[in-house]
Amino acid sequence: MAVIEKGGSSSGSSGKSALAFINDERFRSVFYQLLVGAIVLVAGYYLYANTAANLDARGMEVGFGFLGSTAGFSIAWSLIPYTPGDTYFHVFLVGIGNTLLVAAIAILTSTFLGFVMGVLRLSKNWLIRNIAAWYVEILRNTPLLLQILFWFLTVFALLPSPRQSLEPMTGFVLNNRGFYFPSPQPGDLFFLTAGAFVIGIVGAFILSKWATKRLFDTGQKTPVFPISLGLIFGFPLVVFLVTGAPLAFDLPTLQGFNFVGGGSVPPAFCALLLALTIYHSCFMAEAVRAGILSVSHGQTEASYSLGLKPSWTLRLVIIPQAMRAVVPPMISNWMNVVKNSSLAIAIGFPDLVAVFMQTSLNQSGHAIEIVAMVMLFYMTVSLSISLALNQYNKSVQLKER
Repeated sequence: MAVIEKGGSSSGSSGKSALAFINDERFRSVFYQLLVGAIVLVAGYYLYANTAANLDARGMEVGFGFLGSTAGFSIAWSLIPYTPGDTYFHVFLVGIGNTLLVAAIAILTSTFLGFVMGVLRLSKNWLIRNIAAWYVEILRNTPLLLQILFWFLTVFALLPSPRQSLEPMTGFVLNNRGFYFPSPQPGDLFFLTAGAFVIGIVGAFILSKWATKRLFDTGQKTPVFPISLGLIFGFPLVVFLVTGAPLAFDLPTLQGFNFVGGGSVPPAFCALLLALTIYHSCFMAEAVRAGILSVSHGQTEASYSLGLKPSWTLRLVIIPQAMRAVVPPMISNWMNVVKNSSLAIAIGFPDLVAVFMQTSLNQSGHAIEIVAMVMLFYMTVSLSISLALNQYNKSVQLKER
């Protein structure tokens, strides 16, 4: 009986240890990660092998050697100089430049307009508050593609011809061929002015940090804004004048049936920029409104009790605290601006999708490589925006002690 009891006890303990090993959280975590990794690798290999077999059956080559071949087609407008004799890789760079230009400007303008509309939605004035509310509710619920087509087909396409152009200011011309503006022509010593501008920005940033520390340490306020204006604009202006104003402007002039000289952007660029700005400013406005409402009303009452004016309260107390709630949706909004710029293909603006994933793909036939490059570009830009704003978001979050 003693032997039987000993054997039974040994079998039960081994079963319990096996169950304990299986139920161990660390083991399960590693096991499931390895299992998911194996499934991903098998699926990836299956897709690769299946694609390679299909391409081989059709006699199609895979590789990026086509990027060195001559494109042979023209592009209506480009930020980077381009000729039809350039390569497909140069077309890729042209598309990136055009996409980043319109996206960067739209991010800045939609963020600024969104902040303004978000604050106006909380205005105590009934008319202003309701105008801002209708602006947001109507435009954010209208498809972006329709807004792009509206601006392109019903506004810029109906502008007068070059001979009857609208010229609100000297050198700034608007017609159905596009928007023309003076083009700067820097001289030999203009780099000194540019360097002074960079130094002024760095100096203003250092001044802001020092003034904040001084305010917390001594309670004394430093006039940061006027001093920063002097550093950023006054100092470069002095350098600009001392060096002999080494900057000229090439003005657009009417010759024949169109304007020549200066800089210009096509109507498709203007329509796309306006649509992206207005559409995404609505979402930005809602994020700003939610962020402001997330700040306790006691903060406003406390600032008023200290004698701060409403404008100072909004700028120094409410907005800094609201940014903790504004930044996360702002990240998505900025990424959507970049991705939604691909809708430019609907009105013929030569962005990356139009010149590379459409025209270049149709000519070269390298669909897999071109689609992969375009996807990699958008993914890289989106991840870069997310990384930068997440770092800023960490800096404005409350630090627990």
